[in-house]
Amino acid sequence: MSLTVAVQMDPLDSINIAGDSSFALMLTAQERGHSLFHYAAEDLNYRDGRVWAKAYPVTVQRVVGDHFSVGEPVNLDLGDEADVVLMRQDPPFDLGYITATHLLERIADKTLVVNDPAQVRNAPEKVFVLDYPQFMPPTLVTRSLDEARKFLAEHGAIVIKPLHGNGGKAIFKVESDGANLSALIEVFNMTWREPHMVQAFLPDVAKGDKRIVLVDGEIAGAINRLPGEGEIRSNLAVGGSAEKTDLTDKEREICAVLGPELKKRGLLFVGIDVIGGKWLTEINVTSPTGIVAIDRFNGTDIAGMIWDAIEAKVTAGINRRT
Repeated sequence: MSLTVAVQMDPLDSINIAGDSSFALMLTAQERGHSLFHYAAEDLNYRDGRVWAKAYPVTVQRVVGDHFSVGEPVNLDLGDEADVVLMRQDPPFDLGYITATHLLERIADKTLVVNDPAQVRNAPEKVFVLDYPQFMPPTLVTRSLDEARKFLAEHGAIVIKPLHGNGGKAIFKVESDGANLSALIEVFNMTWREPHMVQAFLPDVAKGDKRIVLVDGEIAGAINRLPGEGEIRSNLAVGGSAEKTDLTDKEREICAVLGPELKKRGLLFVGIDVIGGKWLTEINVTSPTGIVAIDRFNGTDIAGMIWDAIEAKVTAGINRRT
């Protein structure tokens, strides 16, 4: 099977190939004989029922500083000329991101889009998790300083973060004395129009924040991400480190509950975050990461698992042109 694969992602010269999950997916696709095209979300176009992008044929190799080469751009019809679209640009989950999901949704009856664009739009990381309150730490979504103060008084130390943030950016801990809480809410309200997420601080975060990857609803692997010195954030993008890990019974229960829903929604590649072996904090569907680190510790091939699932869906007729 040879597929035409269009990858919607950030500029290739900006990625760190040592740990980038999108690059790993592209390498594996190329090894399997698939043809790769790269384009940015802002290069999407629509007219007369067609969705196309100014896309560059691309080849990739694991050579630092020389990891890709591109050919002359073409106007690639994503409905009629692509078999698969990988929606892999990083958040922020803003109107540009949402518009891209609306455009890609219009080709979903012809081309397999991973992850399903309508479901990506309907399941932002910190909002989708609200569907599973039985697994969440105490959580408040608000713009109100008064509500944040009440929550702080009830739970002691808290964490405040943007509802649509990513990569561990702009996450703040507020101690039980509430110092700077009002100033922080003021800054958040000036910066973001949407509400913010406030959660009880989990001391277990010092032991790590586990990233578990699910492929088509099934557990593919996990790593534990440890905060850097002086940090509460364990994201690898902000200086966290990774270590090998096993799953707790509670984590397996969480995956067993989430898995069927992820599969039903067409969320083929998902990364969930769990603290303390039991607290589900995020369900990452927009551009999940972590597969390179997981493979390094576990000897797995999650990119291969993802392509096995994609190829099976195309063969089964999810690619409806056939």
